[in-house]
Amino acid sequence: MKIISAEDVGHILSFDTLIPSIKAAFSDDFGMPQRQMYPLPGGTSDKHDTFAVLPAWTKDVLGVKSFTHYPENPDKGLLTVAAQVLLFDRKTGSPIALVDGTSLTYWRTAAVSALAASYMAREDASSLLLFGTGELAPYMALAHASVRPITTIYIHGRSVEKALRTQQAILAARPDIDVQVCADYKDVITGVDIVSCATGSPTPLFKSISLAAGTHIDLVGNHHKTCRECDSATVKMSRVIVDSYLNVFNEAGEILIPLEEGTIEKDHVKGELAELCVGKVKGRLNNSQTTLFKSVGTALADVASAYHVYRSIQ
Repeated sequence: MKIISAEDVGHILSFDTLIPSIKAAFSDDFGMPQRQMYPLPGGTSDKHDTFAVLPAWTKDVLGVKSFTHYPENPDKGLLTVAAQVLLFDRKTGSPIALVDGTSLTYWRTAAVSALAASYMAREDASSLLLFGTGELAPYMALAHASVRPITTIYIHGRSVEKALRTQQAILAARPDIDVQVCADYKDVITGVDIVSCATGSPTPLFKSISLAAGTHIDLVGNHHKTCRECDSATVKMSRVIVDSYLNVFNEAGEILIPLEEGTIEKDHVKGELAELCVGKVKGRLNNSQTTLFKSVGTALADVASAYHVYRSIQ
């Protein structure tokens, strides 16, 4: 069994190859039971510690990702997420690899959002507003820039130091993009084409009235029933696609809160990522439509990404 480190993952992966691999997995036959999230003592009621187990399989491989999510870890100088992905051969059941899941999570989360954006964002989308300055933030920006002709990226976060660090990380990979730290998101949000949110905020980051027609909204930072990165009005006005019906309807406050309020009905969610990939649903009907993709994370994306890494080093 191969042990694949974070360094190996970073050396091997690129969004140009990872996104097609994830698309292929979601376009083919797969199995993916509901992921199990176990709240743990520690943290606060809004930002509690979590242990998660995510199984999935394709025609080639079986896998399970296990991770911990400790939102207060950055205050202690530690990473928020720690994860591993264990792979088994589909035909024999033999273990074949253990892949560092922490680095893989950043790559696959961003790749899934970019895959959705390749169907949902306008083809001419050239500007991106990024909420969040954590470890995931540069990956989100670079992934979107790999599927749309992004020329300008605005970064908004609570820490100027972290925002500057995120800016430098993006510029190191894409010096051709104009990357700006944005102290007040209200200065730019009405003019951007994509809004990507990767934060730990338990409350909405912006109001629906701020958004221009045709904006694509990408929400990845929350997986708690009582928390959300956007308000109910934003969800109601948008064409909504999710990464997984099963997980989102069990975990995502962005959808569950407006459902409980009666602001939307369940059929307001028009499809999930697999349906986008096989053409069963459309991500966007016209250029003036607001679109929204909500992702809480799927085992299939983890297993497909880990298997992509495994095959790349064979």
